[in-house]
Amino acid sequence: MKLAPWSPARDLLKIQDEMNRMVDRFFNPDEFFGSEFSAGWLPSMDVMETKDSFKLTLELPGMKKDDVRITYKDDTLIVEGERKQEEESKDVNYHRVERRYGKFLRSFHIPTQVKSDQIEARFKDGVLTIEVPKTEEVKAKEIPVKVS
Repeated sequence: MKLAPWSPARDLLKIQDEMNRMVDRFFNPDEFFGSEFSAGWLPSMDVMETKDSFKLTLELPGMKKDDVRITYKDDTLIVEGERKQEEESKDVNYHRVERRYGKFLRSFHIPTQVKSDQIEARFKDGVLTIEVPKTEEVKAKEIPVKVS
């Protein structure tokens, strides 16, 4: 293993790059001036990979399956939808509103070939689970070691 000499300048450049990324995310015009999918809220998403498939899990509390649309195009799985705010009543004074509402869009680039016609989605108890099976040729194959 080769050791690289420590360089304080290199570490400072890494910090500067990270700060630049944070500032770019903070001043993203879509979040301040709105767009069709401004980031009013983004559901939490887990992405897992097994030898046979990719599995995406999204938390969508308070939503129904009809509020969500899933598409697969150009090696990208897109989940979009809208959580609508409950009707406001004129007889009620809200003291605090912390839940987020509005449109969302989450996408995940799938780096290998998949069986797009066999993608399955299940929605249960506010959790959306999407299973994306891999094609046979991209699945990892174990190679036995021979003793000579």
